[in-house]
Amino acid sequence: MGYRAPLGEIDFVLHRVLKVQDSAVPGYADLDPGFTGAILAEAGKLAEEVLAPLNAVGDREGCKLEGGKVRVPGGFQAAFDALRQGGWTAIDCDTDHGGQGLPYVLHTAVNETFVSANMALQMYQGLTHGAYSALRAHGTEAQKALYLPKLATCEWTGTMNLTEPHCGTDLGLIRTRAEPQDDGSYSITGTKIFISAGDHEMAENIIHLVLAKAPGGGEGTKGISLFVVPKYIDGVRNAVAPGKVEEKMGIHGSPTCVMNFDGAKGWLVGDLHKGMRAMFTMMNEARLGVALQGYAQAEAAHQASVTYAKERLQGRGVTSGPGAPEPLIVHPDIRRMLMDQRAFIEAARALTYWGASLIDRAHRQGDREADALVSLLIPVMKGFLTDKGFETTVTAQQVWGGHGYIEDNPVSQYVRDARIAMIYEGANGVQALDLVGRKLAAEGGKPVMAFFELVKAECRDETPGMAEFTGPLKQASKQMQQAAMYFLDRAMKAPEDALAGATDFLHLAGHVCLGLMWVRMARAALEMDDAFGRAKLVTARHYMTRILPACALHLARIEAGGSTVMGLAAEEF
Repeated sequence: MGYRAPLGEIDFVLHRVLKVQDSAVPGYADLDPGFTGAILAEAGKLAEEVLAPLNAVGDREGCKLEGGKVRVPGGFQAAFDALRQGGWTAIDCDTDHGGQGLPYVLHTAVNETFVSANMALQMYQGLTHGAYSALRAHGTEAQKALYLPKLATCEWTGTMNLTEPHCGTDLGLIRTRAEPQDDGSYSITGTKIFISAGDHEMAENIIHLVLAKAPGGGEGTKGISLFVVPKYIDGVRNAVAPGKVEEKMGIHGSPTCVMNFDGAKGWLVGDLHKGMRAMFTMMNEARLGVALQGYAQAEAAHQASVTYAKERLQGRGVTSGPGAPEPLIVHPDIRRMLMDQRAFIEAARALTYWGASLIDRAHRQGDREADALVSLLIPVMKGFLTDKGFETTVTAQQVWGGHGYIEDNPVSQYVRDARIAMIYEGANGVQALDLVGRKLAAEGGKPVMAFFELVKAECRDETPGMAEFTGPLKQASKQMQQAAMYFLDRAMKAPEDALAGATDFLHLAGHVCLGLMWVRMARAALEMDDAFGRAKLVTARHYMTRILPACALHLARIEAGGSTVMGLAAEEF
């Protein structure tokens, strides 16, 4: 019942849907099926044989703060060393820093297998990758030379320190202070909470990126600066320490720490009082990584539910007649749940890889349209794929019935681990507000209009057999456009009406995005004459006929406005 890397599905998306080997993006010419297949086969082997067996161990043992040090679960150190020594932490890092310089889309595909196998363990290197990206974009040449080679190989790991006990999303309220010192450094004092991999002993050093306020910065986010604060400086412990390891619902193998900075020595990253710009450099990649967590946990849960449905004997099929009990999978309602899972996961994978390819186009080609498009869609990917990813793990748990609620079986952990992805890197309600309040109007609406034109172009496909897929997508796109026009009409006149429908719009847009992916996958499947292609077409029909019609429901909710949402006074709750 263990996790198996879906190498055939990954290959299909990379080479038949995205056709990466034919792309003009620098570095993509190397991504032929033989090359990517060899890399992914090795990644899959590591995921299946090393990471996945430790998933339940990490969940059961958790992380402990003992004597000022964080102890990680048994086996994690050896597995982390295997990731480092195999070069898996540095796939898309610059060759100048000891990385392999491969495209981000390949990093994303490899990362999926690791996250499905052991999400908590993968978080140590995931946060490090974010710190690497921020310092690469905004660090001084000296900072890059010092930190980037170590972060690329995870000899040193990295963190992001934003949240404080009294403020989460509203970072303008942070109280952590940065006092300038005569040697050009800063003294950092304050407390940060919810810091993933905030402390552990698996790396020689931990490099904290910390948002703090320096003198003269003014109020709100405009006064925030970004600082790099190492755990050790020249082998000497800096004045930063974990105060607590949180007891959490899931991801027990990842230490979520309260971090106390007591006059810790740090250095400015980027421009003074421009810390938000520096921190948000990595947000597209970070949020795409969380979107991936949503469907990657769903993939692991789905595999477990399929195996259970085939093995568990329970009742008989409605047309089977008398006889011995048959496997659960004969029952239509079990099939419904399995098909819902499958239709979401396969499209979510395609959407995430497409998003990664847009980031490659933006970074490797300087493609501003690709950058604008992925910036528009990032809140959709993060919000929708994690909402639906969690829902899909719950559906997988339902297939198991009562046994899915028992901790001896794997699906309960997948449910608990998936839940956090809806919250961190910006809670999904915030993603919806970002989409409706900022992204729709960005650049005068050009990115969203470009998205609608892209969908329209896909729907013009007159290839025989495509109408049953393009027709529903065309209808869903019209509903999304109608909702967008509602927001434009109500934004100034009745902003609460618009914001009351923000989450519905995010989900409507998410369904359109997955519908777009299914059109592309169906087109590729029609070129195949085998069982794999047939299964793809059946799954595409399932999405178009049974799931995509949810767009009409979301549109109706949006157009209902906010009268009931805001109808009660606060004291009436």
